[in-house]
Parts: sequence; structure tokens; C-alpha cells
Amino acid sequence: MQSLLANWHQAATTTLGLFWMAFWAFGLGYLISSMIQVFVSRRRMRQTMGKSGARDIALAGFFGFISSSCSFAALATTRALFSKGARFIPSLAFLLASTNLVIELGIVIALFLGWQFVVGEYLGGLLLILLMWLVVSLTAPKKLIDKARDRAREAEGNGDEEKIPDWKKLIRSREGWRRVADRYVMEWHMVWRDVTIGFTVAGIIATFVPRKFFQALFVGAGGGDTAFWEVLLQSLVGPVAAFFTFIGSMGNIPLAAVLFGNGVSFAGIMAFIFSDLVVLPVLRIQAQYYGWKMALYILGVFLVILIASAIAMHYGFAALGMLPEADAARSLTNREYFSVDYTLFLDLVFIALSLFFLVWRWRDRGLPGFKTDRLNDRLLLGLACIAITWLICGISLPFVIEGI
Repeated sequence: MQSLLANWHQAATTTLGLFWMAFWAFGLGYLISSMIQVFVSRRRMRQTMGKSGARDIALAGFFGFISSSCSFAALATTRALFSKGARFIPSLAFLLASTNLVIELGIVIALFLGWQFVVGEYLGGLLLILLMWLVVSLTAPKKLIDKARDRAREAEGNGDEEKIPDWKKLIRSREGWRRVADRYVMEWHMVWRDVTIGFTVAGIIATFVPRKFFQALFVGAGGGDTAFWEVLLQSLVGPVAAFFTFIGSMGNIPLAAVLFGNGVSFAGIMAFIFSDLVVLPVLRIQAQYYGWKMALYILGVFLVILIASAIAMHYGFAALGMLPEADAARSLTNREYFSVDYTLFLDLVFIALSLFFLVWRWRDRGLPGFKTDRLNDRLLLGLACIAITWLICGISLPFVIEGI
């Protein structure tokens, strides 16, 4: 019993330590993302995505790169662009870029996994777009795309075109920064449940789950040189494991670090990270937007290209002698998280900024509410509340035991 309580406290401490280490990265990424979303209008994006040529796809990828990393926000923006006239391939390029090429995701990956994974994330994101372009060009069902566009237009409605002043004027105005504050708060509001669950799960797995479990789940994990068939199997297991989670890309990174520390190959980790658009909640939302046939088609395309990209990244890095070692990730439960270093000062800066933006939003429009009309929303909220209770109890254990 004493060992169980000690592990519980260790798991909770690890979770909070991981979040403390990453908080400033989230804050910086969401600040940049919020500024871009405010100062770059959706109309300007859509006007550059009316064809399926290389230029349109490149611009769609660029706009995705400077857009939000939240999978659910990216899905809604993609639907809006597609329903208003963007072609199918550039729309998918925007979706892939907005969840795989964004700045904040790269920062968090660098903190937990190292520079090789950052390079793999960005190069792999570009490869995902190129492979998607190839696969969809060869297999695109035109009638299905037309039906999906009609359905997306019904879901999007015929609201007024957004009216946004010149960005140079907006960036110098109080209204512009009020919008940035509002967007920043909403970014956190969209992901706090995923982040809470993801970091809690990472702390629990890092503390409680033995290495043998990962070796059984990911065949060949921790066994030194990995054969091609083992790399392939791990690349297949990555998205299958991610499919049944309710954790977004940002919440998945500490869990990816745990998997890597337990010997999962570079390809398996990259496939796991790339799988944020093939999880069950995303499939359900795609089906609501475009119908089940189109949702399953997109799922199939994404599965093919992410597995191919993960394997290509693995062997490309191996050929260049750049495959990372797992030693750094193995010490997740033994790190000194809370010390006087750059993390402390950066976290204090973004805590102050976050509180300032939150109070501004609260005084201006009130705090954002919780939408629990969907089963996924209710389930995520319930799991997040359980995770918070687990963390509070785990951190409090030494004080409770000492009092007893």
C-alpha cells in the first residue's frame, strides 16, 4: 500500500513537472497563433486556394503553418474554407499543415523529444502534404467531393463575409489586441481538457507501466537495431493506439516521450504524433461535416500517408546517422522540474500574460462557457475532472500521511 501511494505521488509530481516545463511553450505558441489568426483574415486565405496547383497547395500549407494547432479548430476552419470555394486538395493541405507544421507544436516537441523530432515533424508534415496531393489526385471521387461540399455549405450557413480592417491599423489598435486576448483565451479553452488528460496519462504511464508492456505492444521496442518489419508494425500500431484516444496533438507529446523512452522506434513515435487527425473524435466530426463516406475516405488517405511518411523519416534519418537516442526521454520521472532556471522566468512571464488576457476577456465578454452537447465533449470534461482530482490527491498524499 505504501508503495502504491508513493507511486501515486510520483505520477502526480511527474505530470505537474511536465506541464511546468511546457507551460511557457504553450503560452508562446498560442500568443503567436492568436496574433496571426487576428491579423490574417480567412477571406485572404480562401482567395489563394481556389485551384489545385502547386502554388495554391503551397499557400494553403503556409496558411496552415501560421494557423491554430488545435485539431478541432483546424477542422472547423477547413470546413469554412472548403464550403466557401477552396478546392479539396488545398483544403486538406491546410488541415495537415495546421496540425503538423505549427510553431507551438515544434516548441513542445523540442522540449520533450529533441531536435530530431522537430525536424522530423516539419519535414514529415511537408511529406504528408505531398503524399496527400499524390494519393487524392489518383483516387479523388469527384461526386463524393461535390456532395461533401454541399453538406459543408449547409453546415457552415450563409453568414456575412468577415469584415476586417487593414492589419497594419489593427495591430496598432486596442481592438486588435483585445481580439488577440480573446483568441488566446479561447485557444486555451479549446485544449485544456486534452492537455490535462494527456499530461496526467503520461505521468501515470511513466510511473506505473513496466517496460515489458511497451515491448509487447510495439514489437521490437527496446531491442536495439530494429528490423524493417518491426518498424512497419510499430508504424501501424502508433495510429491504432492514437485512434482510440481523446487526446489532441499537444497533449500527446509527453506520452510520445514516454513511449520513446521505453524503446519505441523513431518511426513509431512519428506515426503516433502524426495521428492527431485519425483519432475517433476527429472522424466523428468529419462525418458530421461531410458525411461518413467522405470521412472514411479522408481517414484512409491520412492513414496511408502518415505511415508512409513515418517510415520514410525513419530510414532517411538512419541513412544520415541522425536517429535520436532514447536516453534523454527515459528520465521523465527523475528530472528536477522545479528549479531556478530559464523555465521559471519564462513561466512567470506567461502566467502574468495569461492572467492579464483572462481578466481582459472576463471584463469584456465574460468567461467562455462549456459546450457539452456532444458525447465527446462530455466525456472529455468528465475525464479532465477525474484527472484534476487524481492530481490534487496525489500531490497532497505526503501531507495527509504526515498528518495521520
